[in-house]
Amino acid sequence: MDMEMILIYVCMATFLAYLFLKPLFTRTTNKKNLPPSPWRLPVIGNLHQMSLYPHRCLHSLSLRYGPLMLLHFGSVPILVVSSADAARDVMKTHDIKFSNRPKTKTVDKLLKWGTEIGFSPYGEYWRKVKSICVMKLLSNKTVSSFENIREEEINVMMEKLEKASFLSSPVNLSEFLTTLTNDVLTRIVLGRKYSHEGGGYISQNVVRRFMELLGAFPIGDFIPVLAWIDRIRGLDSKVDHVLKEDMLFAGTVTTFTLIEWTMTELMRHPECMKKLQDEIRSVSTHNSYVSEKEVEKMNYLNLVIKEVLRVHPPAPMIPRQVSEDVELHGYDIAAGTQVLINVWAIQRETATWGPDAEEFRPERHLDLLVDFQGQNYNYIPFGSGRRGCPGIGFALALVGVTLANLVKRFEWRVHVETMGDDKPDLAEAVGADVCRKFPLVVCPSSV
Repeated sequence: MDMEMILIYVCMATFLAYLFLKPLFTRTTNKKNLPPSPWRLPVIGNLHQMSLYPHRCLHSLSLRYGPLMLLHFGSVPILVVSSADAARDVMKTHDIKFSNRPKTKTVDKLLKWGTEIGFSPYGEYWRKVKSICVMKLLSNKTVSSFENIREEEINVMMEKLEKASFLSSPVNLSEFLTTLTNDVLTRIVLGRKYSHEGGGYISQNVVRRFMELLGAFPIGDFIPVLAWIDRIRGLDSKVDHVLKEDMLFAGTVTTFTLIEWTMTELMRHPECMKKLQDEIRSVSTHNSYVSEKEVEKMNYLNLVIKEVLRVHPPAPMIPRQVSEDVELHGYDIAAGTQVLINVWAIQRETATWGPDAEEFRPERHLDLLVDFQGQNYNYIPFGSGRRGCPGIGFALALVGVTLANLVKRFEWRVHVETMGDDKPDLAEAVGADVCRKFPLVVCPSSV
């Protein structure tokens, strides 16, 4: 063996030894009090413990390591928050230190380099943009002023459903809801529709691909030397392709996902569907459109929406990033640490929600003083603090009146294929926003 080969082998052995021993040296020399951590592999850290459904696998890990858990994706520290108490300290006590969003190359490309309100850095620009949104675009007065648009587009959808009912044909309700929410938004923001009826083009698949990419974990962000893997697995090309579509429509995902899951759960629980139908028909006694003023009187509808947001939060994990060193529950959290608040896990804590926390039961909210504003940290479907979602009223206005009209006007059953079940499945799609994995195909019948 010549000297060059020996040097190559020595260098390789030294490099491998460094990779394996570095974490051990780091642990012994670091005097900070860090949160519990699962054992991690060299180079990739805890990435091997992730799955397609991070909110579920992180919940499982938290049951072993606790409500504050430190992971490493590559060399990037990730703090996972899985309890209401810890979430309160992050989003209230130390909110300003946790008000940044982590940036990834996917977010940079899809969301214009973090210049929009959801992912832009906390600072003067973000405060101005949020102020404009809250005071001008998303105020109660402005939301109310678009009631006629909501009514017109809901009636367009209802006419299609009536035709399907008359022909006894199944419909892809998920596609109908995608079109409805996108048409409402684009008429409000752009003054015209961009669906097929409006001379444009939208696709449920495009919107869902957008959310899937937004929730992806680009390897190159955590292990720069392995960035080539993102190219091989097609992540970069997928981002470039989605960028070519009109991505304004991604803002409607939360709305149609909430309606989609609500119809799913109601068809899975016919006793809840019947109770809601009775309420709606007792308030709205005529045979025409259910108005938004009538919806305001429907208490059980509000309970149903609350429960759907509990078991199916549109964004199951809220990302934050620490801007400066902070002590949290006795642990030292370094500046730059990324944070994942596991809303899905928090809203299923049995200590708060009881032994049936996994079950869909709207009545549980009768005795609970929780709302959608995030002041009770056991229930934060729209987040809380400075980075809480400013569009709650905008989304719920369309959700409530759409559900009221769908439930009042039709009886619903799932379109059953050969060897299929008579209830909708609960399979989840992959992405930042967890909608149904498969479209909700149903058969409506007029009452």
